[in-house]
Amino acid sequence: MSDINDWCFACGSRNPIGLKLTFREENDTYVSNFTAGLEHQSYNGIMHGGLISTLLDEIMARYLYAQGLTAVTAKLEVRYRQPTPIGEKLTITGWIVSKKGKMYELAGKITLPDGTVTAEGKSIVAVKGDE
Repeated sequence: MSDINDWCFACGSRNPIGLKLTFREENDTYVSNFTAGLEHQSYNGIMHGGLISTLLDEIMARYLYAQGLTAVTAKLEVRYRQPTPIGEKLTITGWIVSKKGKMYELAGKITLPDGTVTAEGKSIVAVKGDE
């Protein structure tokens, strides 16, 4: 029997329409790569803003999940700095900014191969239980 998380839209390996993100930890940050296809676009050649927010939400909240915590996003803020192009390898990075009780503040960004930041995110993530 498969893990229910195998069907996550952003990271599930079994979701046929999912993004199938994979992750790695690097120097107190969480990192993933993604190349948007035509099926991910909004206007011609530009990635849909809702999917950009999905990438940022996933990199931030999942960083806590990867540390064994059950975490859900309580607040998400996205700053679109410039259009995110289709067909270019994106690097999505997230990190913990602070912790207060069961609430974590995280930040994230999406960058192009040349280092240009196309979007930034901030989130407040709640950790469930006595973790």
